[in-house]
Amino acid sequence: MKVQTKSKKVNKAWLNDHVNDPYVRQAQAEGYRARAAYKLKEIDEALGLIRPGATVVDLGSSPGAWSQYLRRRLSPQGAAVGELDGTIIALDLLSMEPIEGVAFIQGDFREDEVLARLEAAVHGRPVDVVVSDMAPNLSGISATDAARIEGLVELAVDFARAHLRPEGALVAKVFHGGGYEPLVKLFRSTFRTVKPFKPKASRDRSSETFLVGIGLKP
Repeated sequence: MKVQTKSKKVNKAWLNDHVNDPYVRQAQAEGYRARAAYKLKEIDEALGLIRPGATVVDLGSSPGAWSQYLRRRLSPQGAAVGELDGTIIALDLLSMEPIEGVAFIQGDFREDEVLARLEAAVHGRPVDVVVSDMAPNLSGISATDAARIEGLVELAVDFARAHLRPEGALVAKVFHGGGYEPLVKLFRSTFRTVKPFKPKASRDRSSETFLVGIGLKP
């Protein structure tokens, strides 16, 4: 009974925070599907990653807030519909409501067949930016969760190595914990510039942060 009561309190606290969250209200007002859009917006505005004409791959895209931001960022008028100066390819295990101008692939990024579909969609073009908001279903067992997170980020890094243009960038969600330092080491061995980034839109109590790698090492 105590566990159930605690769970109810946690759910009530989360709901209260969610309702009163300024980023939630802003997302609703601006037509974004989730507050997560502002995490990518902060990273992009700080580092200038998304530029007109870019080819961008969005991994772990559902429900679509990052793809929405990319869509507006690559629109000459900053609009959610209409002209698009660039290419956006999104992928997720879950379904995603269509976004005008965004090519969506549903499937598990860990499966070779899905990865092959993503590579086919790229059409051999060099990718300017890969953004990854992928996260596994967490078990609550720290060692298991760290391994799952590390595995997904490693896949994103492998894809970036294979498809990014030399000056391209990878943005990947990671979590502080046992698997964090190995991922920083992986990024530093792969990219010339590595920047950890904790957006203001990321909740303070969350252990999530983002690693940004810019410029592939030879």
